[in-house]
Amino acid sequence: MGSIIDGKSFAAGLRARVADHVAALKAEHGIVPGLAVVLVGEDPASEVYVRNKGIQTRAAGMESFEHKLPAGISQDELMAVVARLNADPAVHGILVQLPLPGHLDSDAVINAIDPAKDVDGFHVLSVGLLGSGQKAMVPCTPLGCLMMLKDRLGDLSGLHAVVVGRSNIVGKPMAQLLLRENCTVTIAHSRTRNLAELCRGADIVVAAVGRPNMIPGDWIRPGATVIDVGINRIEEDGATRLVGDVDHASAAQVAGAITPVPGGVGPMTIACLLANTITACCRANNLPEPEGMGS
Repeated sequence: MGSIIDGKSFAAGLRARVADHVAALKAEHGIVPGLAVVLVGEDPASEVYVRNKGIQTRAAGMESFEHKLPAGISQDELMAVVARLNADPAVHGILVQLPLPGHLDSDAVINAIDPAKDVDGFHVLSVGLLGSGQKAMVPCTPLGCLMMLKDRLGDLSGLHAVVVGRSNIVGKPMAQLLLRENCTVTIAHSRTRNLAELCRGADIVVAAVGRPNMIPGDWIRPGATVIDVGINRIEEDGATRLVGDVDHASAAQVAGAITPVPGGVGPMTIACLLANTITACCRANNLPEPEGMGS
């Protein structure tokens, strides 16, 4: 039976380090890091997520600026909000909650964010810097995955990692981060041939494909480390529960270590968002970047 990688506990430790650094910035430099979150419309899941971000931002001692905008807002109006936040010196990080309503151009909105304030790491410049091995703002979810992997395994050099999923938010940046750590990386997805055989050859499996229980335990090599990014809601016996992309019950029997769903990768995403905001604040003020924050 593999050990459980406790993302909830790991995230609590990271948030505590963030809070310590915020306190030091205030005491030594009179600077308060600020995070602005823009929510368009009334998607229930997004509203809960944004509310949690605000709570954790304030708990860390940061300023939280929340902008809740109507679903019918025009592209120009939304771009004007982003422009105002770009120009606001109290705002060090800007996050536009996705998905946006269908009439809005998400790429244009994300690329309108000042890259120095792009704490989500989605701006095309951030993506290019990461892909070319330069210092970049790293997307929060893959950053959290990498931090947990390094905590568990130490040096990742030479390990074979299979990333199942090719999204711009998780799969592609995850692969880039693992390459940066000298892993041999295979990017797979739902249409990959012989996916089971690929996974069985991996030292590390990162599942981020968005299909509940897609990867069974007999696809996992004994002793491998499994990071399950999936958060899928399924109906069972009249109740809704969350499951990952990996069949946890069977995979946990063979994996050396595995993240649970919930309580694995999820808590790390907001913690890494706070860490990225600290990094952006330090860069904006020409201060040394905090160690152990990941970007």
